[in-house]
Amino acid sequence: MSSTPGTWSLADISGYAADIYEPAAPNPHGYTVMYLHGVHLNRLVDKPAFEQEFARHGLRVVCPRTARSWWTDRICEEFDAKITAERYVLDHVLPWIRERFSAEPPRIALLGTSMGGQGALRFAFKHPQRFPVVAAISPAIDYQYRVEEGDETLPLMYADKEAARQDTATLHVHPLNWPRNIWFACDPTDHRWHESTEKLRMKLAALGIPYVCDLETSGGGHGFEYYNRMAAKAVGFLVERLESERMRV
Repeated sequence: MSSTPGTWSLADISGYAADIYEPAAPNPHGYTVMYLHGVHLNRLVDKPAFEQEFARHGLRVVCPRTARSWWTDRICEEFDAKITAERYVLDHVLPWIRERFSAEPPRIALLGTSMGGQGALRFAFKHPQRFPVVAAISPAIDYQYRVEEGDETLPLMYADKEAARQDTATLHVHPLNWPRNIWFACDPTDHRWHESTEKLRMKLAALGIPYVCDLETSGGGHGFEYYNRMAAKAVGFLVERLESERMRV
């Protein structure tokens, strides 16, 4: 573990910018985190709570940007008129990570906040072999409610609220094929999104799918005050479970 700061840089991944964090002392096993941003497109570059954890554990971090795509497999023209955010991650970002850092699943973990939190969970539920380790902070799971509330991108991606609901992370949980390492957290005062994380917790419990969650810790509601508070727990979980995945292999 190291407390020496790493460096951020900007990379071009198939025509789109991505923030890249490289620690001063990289983890010897090449563990890499892919961070999925929220709907406000905030970056981790100026978020020391996360950077300290990345440095401490020697994690390389790749932060692609896909506008307000909700990290779905639907065309969001604000991002790209031909490729979805999901295909961009699978077909372009993962190969870039392999080429740049020689890292491949299961040594790549997903981390997301808000819109990116639900995106990280959905990716892991849809592709559990590629993403067996996932952590989501304040995941905006039931985003279907935004379809009729003035959201500018979702109504262009889904015919109606029900179509959006059918594509949410909870509806992609498979009882026989799931990621082995799931962590999520939501502030109980986050009235918009806490209920949907509680519904996810109940579904996972009912199906007997292992998970770790914190739906009790409060501090900041929805936003980086809370995300920063949960950074050490989320990143610590990722590192612990990346290690357990390595030992399995």
